[in-house]
Amino acid sequence: MSRWPVIGHEWALDLLGQAIRSDRVRHAYLFTGPPQVGKTTVAHAVAQALVCERRDTGDGSPCGRCPTCCRVAENRYPDLQLIAAARNVIQIDQVRALLSDAAMSPLEGNYKVFIVTEIERATLPAANALLKTLEEPAPRVVLLLTSHRRDLVLPTILSRCQVINLRPLSLARIREALQTRWGVDEAEAELLSRLSAGRLGWAITAHTNPELQQARSRRLDDLLVLLGEGYLGRLAYAEALSREDDEIEATLSLWAGWWRDVLLVQHRLDHAVINLDRKAQLAQQAGHFRQDQVEKALLDLMQTLQRIRANVNARLALDVLMLRLPKPTVA
Repeated sequence: MSRWPVIGHEWALDLLGQAIRSDRVRHAYLFTGPPQVGKTTVAHAVAQALVCERRDTGDGSPCGRCPTCCRVAENRYPDLQLIAAARNVIQIDQVRALLSDAAMSPLEGNYKVFIVTEIERATLPAANALLKTLEEPAPRVVLLLTSHRRDLVLPTILSRCQVINLRPLSLARIREALQTRWGVDEAEAELLSRLSAGRLGWAITAHTNPELQQARSRRLDDLLVLLGEGYLGRLAYAEALSREDDEIEATLSLWAGWWRDVLLVQHRLDHAVINLDRKAQLAQQAGHFRQDQVEKALLDLMQTLQRIRANVNARLALDVLMLRLPKPTVA
């Protein structure tokens, strides 16, 4: 039986386990996929397997019980380092420290492992500095990079890594994990699994952090209020949201899910909605807007998301979106 400390992503772990078992580990891997889909969890499990003292010879998974595995799990193993963005940016000094450490032999195990999260946040000098290790890797050094915006990663970095794209898990898998591993009741597990879009990490965070659910409710309420607002109120909201860089994409994605649900209700597919806790409001909205209005609102949101991800002026894009929000046809 596999001992990988990961829920899901079996195909990726099988691939990586085979490489570990046969001692054909690549010097660099890039894990891509949506935020909180499990990229860092998989990278950490691979790091644990690489240095495990009693690794499973069948599938390459870590034992999870030896002193080394325990220290990796507690983030206190000397040959494993985690490099993350500081103030939303990976600086060149962080990469220089990595390069200096990578030049030295492992202190204890067979590998020195570096996990670099959100590599797309590296400054250009930092990304270029990292290329030195990617082009001329030191023996027994493995880089495990993660990114949820593969399009922002330098092509030169992409070409020097084995890219592993982690896909969202099934809603049934997430629902089961929440109930059996985290003790979530059936109703909440069903709601969180649908809201998660296949991202177990998000579902766990939402369960353990009430503020995340409160923020969701606030943003949905904002949308419902905006639908009845005039242009001045809508533009004021666009200005405020444009200053919250970390919230823009999450808010627009949430609103897109809302309009999707309204459309499903209009097509009498209520069983497939995401926002299970707001069925009454969804039914109300389905009666207040024509189907073509809902389809247009959803299309406008998706196009705005694409524009913002392409680094257009966020304030301008949000202004246009707010002005195009539909007005209810039924009072």
